[in-house]
Amino acid sequence: MYMAYGWPQVIPMESGLCPSSQQIVYLKVINRLLLVVSPTHLELWSSSQHRVRLGKYKRSSDSIQKEGENLRAVWSPDTKLIAVLTSSFYLHILKVQFTDRKIQIGGKQPTGLFLANITLLLNEQVPFANRNLTMSNVVCDNKHMIVGLSDGSLYNISWKGEFCGALDAFDLDVQSRDGSGVPKLASSLENGLASGGSLSFSKCSHHLLKNSAVIHLEFSLPLRLLVVLFSDGQLVLCSVSKKGLKQMESIKAEKKLGSGDAVCAAVASDQQLLAVGTRRGVVEMYDIAESASLLRSVSLYDWGYSVEDTGAVSCVAWTPDNSAFAVGWKLRGLTVWSVSGCRLMSTIRQIGLSSASSPVVKRNQECKYEPMMNGTSLMNWDEYGYRLYAVEEGSSERIIAFSFGKCCLNRGVSGTTYVRQVIYGEDRLLVVQTEDTDELKLLHLSLPVSYISQNWPVQHVAASKDGMYLAAAGLHGLILYDIRLKKWRVFGDVTQEQKIQCRGLLWLGKIVVVCNYDDSSDGYELLFYPRYHLDQSSLLCQKPLLTKPMVMDVYQDYLLVTYRPFDVHIYHVKLSGELTPSSSPDLQLSTVRELSIMTAKSHPASMRFIPDQLPREGIAGNGGLSTSLDLSVREPTRCLIQRTNGELSLLDLDEGRERELTDSVELFWVTCGQSEEKASLIEEVSWLDYGHRGMQVWYPSPGADGFKQEDFLQLDPELDFDREVYPLGLLPNAGVVVGVSQRMSFSACTEFPCFEPSPQAQTILHCLLRHLLQKGFSRLECGWISKITSLHMQVKPVDSLDGWWWALENVVFSLKSL
Repeated sequence: MYMAYGWPQVIPMESGLCPSSQQIVYLKVINRLLLVVSPTHLELWSSSQHRVRLGKYKRSSDSIQKEGENLRAVWSPDTKLIAVLTSSFYLHILKVQFTDRKIQIGGKQPTGLFLANITLLLNEQVPFANRNLTMSNVVCDNKHMIVGLSDGSLYNISWKGEFCGALDAFDLDVQSRDGSGVPKLASSLENGLASGGSLSFSKCSHHLLKNSAVIHLEFSLPLRLLVVLFSDGQLVLCSVSKKGLKQMESIKAEKKLGSGDAVCAAVASDQQLLAVGTRRGVVEMYDIAESASLLRSVSLYDWGYSVEDTGAVSCVAWTPDNSAFAVGWKLRGLTVWSVSGCRLMSTIRQIGLSSASSPVVKRNQECKYEPMMNGTSLMNWDEYGYRLYAVEEGSSERIIAFSFGKCCLNRGVSGTTYVRQVIYGEDRLLVVQTEDTDELKLLHLSLPVSYISQNWPVQHVAASKDGMYLAAAGLHGLILYDIRLKKWRVFGDVTQEQKIQCRGLLWLGKIVVVCNYDDSSDGYELLFYPRYHLDQSSLLCQKPLLTKPMVMDVYQDYLLVTYRPFDVHIYHVKLSGELTPSSSPDLQLSTVRELSIMTAKSHPASMRFIPDQLPREGIAGNGGLSTSLDLSVREPTRCLIQRTNGELSLLDLDEGRERELTDSVELFWVTCGQSEEKASLIEEVSWLDYGHRGMQVWYPSPGADGFKQEDFLQLDPELDFDREVYPLGLLPNAGVVVGVSQRMSFSACTEFPCFEPSPQAQTILHCLLRHLLQKGFSRLECGWISKITSLHMQVKPVDSLDGWWWALENVVFSLKSL
């Protein structure tokens, strides 16, 4: 989940030689560097904690007059070379070199940035210069680049400036169909050689419009996928050989998709999804792993805006983890959606679902004007997902940078919590406060400058189970925050801090577990620190791992570690002695289970223990770790698996058998066995999941089918989970889901509005009430009436729950009268 916060920042560009024709043509972020190419010059900026111009390259007026303005550009993946194609079809290849001089910012602390020199290596006219063609964008790998041409061909150029020779061509046969009647693309290699060293898409069918130009290309090296978009709205998926773009003859047309009005596309390699922007202002999402089937569409239609207001989609950009994507429109605005279709952020003012048309916004009215008011031409996320850089349509003077915070989702090797909901930004934590008042508030908690200036940005965050401690890790080291005392705890020895490269965080009672990458051994290990002292002398245990862990989880004193391809190791943690500064506790790990799951499914993105729902004695002393010797009773025998493709399944750890439950899940919460201090209102629930269907709740049930699924939409259609509220976590003792949505505040002294994440509480009590009534209505046992009455008594009548408070009041009154 990504949520915008704060005021958008402006990165100023230097004025060019021809301001009347200025339009930024390229924007890219790689390795903490931001490259911006305008028609007459290019600039290289730092995209780390401090945005500083590192270097620039300006073309002379003679060069622009002779060779034309910069029209297309691409940056090599290693950031060493930049290729620029001009309007007069000249190829410029430039080299980027960093000097040894560092920029000093904020006193004595170096920023780690270097000044850059950009020099011209090659300047040559391309072979197709005299063919009166237009060019698409350029895509590349480490060795070659490809540009699409208006004659329907692709041209290959190496990073050495070599123009490739003869290439074979293939046809797009849209008339052949498979058994389902869907048009299928058959590739056929011609014996002839393509003129000019280009790969030609021959339009031999009358279904394709004449003179279809290649207008957009997308390339994914991990998927070996090339997406080719034509001017007539046709979009073709092509497979690429393992050698990348070098062997053009091995590119095969595999499938044509879309509704014939596509204008741009973006590939999410990790999720294997393709987002296609259309002239209708709609973005269509396709599942590449499942024969490029259409998953869903998103647009602003439901928010009162039509294509007449926004124009066609101009660009789409996926976040680095592929869990959200940004959409820019040609005429107005920019919006970010989650992969499930939740609207996370929008620069366009909300006017309500019932509005028939968009409001008329006067430019500069009291300086309260929307960002990207004239449309969005280019977008790119930074490598961490903390910044979205965008260019307004027709702009050459500045780049707009939006700041984003990320939710602590239950993914990978960092833990999750149900008591404390946290959004983390590049240098701060945004903590949802629920204790003091009935109103949910968001606390901005900035990390100490002494830590974040050396270890920017924040990369992992985890909250303790009681919600009283937060652990955060940046590039190196670890830092803890005590919410009660409002104090930070850091490593006293900076040398020790710099040796830790955190790859994940977990809480084990009062112990913080760090998954560390060790440079010296090129291996991974688990480090166990007590929360009262961060120092090598207090290290409780150091456990080497077999390799890089894929996912991890902890439940009471059991630790789950999973490696690729799918090897599961479960450890029991035994703590001897008191966990206090005055004692010398000893912590040992023993392996209790090892599994190797043979499956062809996608890799797990998250796994969580499912404890047996049986009465247990409270966990006492020793940092929250149990000292019981009867491990067979307490050891979890099942766990939930969420795979990267959204599939949710249940794994039996005794038999190694996996049972599929549902699909299209974005995140889930295991609720059973999570509340120990108070009676949980959702103790009858096994887990909940969230995806494009909304919230779904799972109950334990007797019989062979041990779990029953119900979703909010089926239970009560008018209580659909709000598509503008993204769920962060649960409050089991209150029976609510805590989410966050966007708010914007305006000020007369600022040009842009301030984005303010707003916490929201959405009750799930109606699900629990219906479940309890269905389960106990036939007998109306006192136990069920007691549970419903208890549920009613423990819920605070806050505004967000007011309706359900009175509903429960009526139900309890009716039950007591029976």
